[in-house]
Amino acid sequence: MSYADRDKYGMYAGSGSAGPGPALMGADTLLGEDVVNASEEDLGDIKEIMLDMQTGQVAYAVLAFGGFLGLGEKLFAVPWQALHLDTANKRFVLNVDKERLKTAPGFDKHAWPDMSDAQWAGQIHTFYGTDPDRAGGPSMGPGANVATGGMVGGGVGAGAASMGAGHAGAAGTGAGADLGGGAGASTDPRAGNLGDDTDLSRIRGSNIG
Repeated sequence: MSYADRDKYGMYAGSGSAGPGPALMGADTLLGEDVVNASEEDLGDIKEIMLDMQTGQVAYAVLAFGGFLGLGEKLFAVPWQALHLDTANKRFVLNVDKERLKTAPGFDKHAWPDMSDAQWAGQIHTFYGTDPDRAGGPSMGPGANVATGGMVGGGVGAGAASMGAGHAGAAGTGAGADLGGGAGASTDPRAGNLGDDTDLSRIRGSNIG
């Protein structure tokens, strides 16, 4: 089931410019969305989307990477900017090797971390190679760009360690209360993923891209 199937109010029913999707999307429709990596390996699905209540920005997607790691189901907070919305296949792409996820900072559903803690936030952004000081969200579309901050191994801004605890939850968020895109980009990590939707990589501000 994809976000289009979860659309209860017809927001994605139109084509072209009709309807808010995929430039603006309902958060509830993204819950349960599949996540794969650049090698098309299944990484799990989105269980929750965390909002920074001070800024109204999306901070993290909480993923369940499941028993395939031999660990039982664990939860992982992934910076929103680390994800790429694949609008052709209606799923998210997280450019992390499946084996590397065994070392990802995770937690049990009965013991959530303090997401406002600067040290915790710095650890998360360091692992996923995202920049806590860069406002941005998932790139989108098969021809769109993936922000370099969302690529594992990418640079992390110097502000990661100095980010105040009161702002840690806002790190790696979209511009405004939206799913905004970030500056600086690299190509979609999935080779040959073309699809038939338009290139929305230049959409910024209140949109995805």
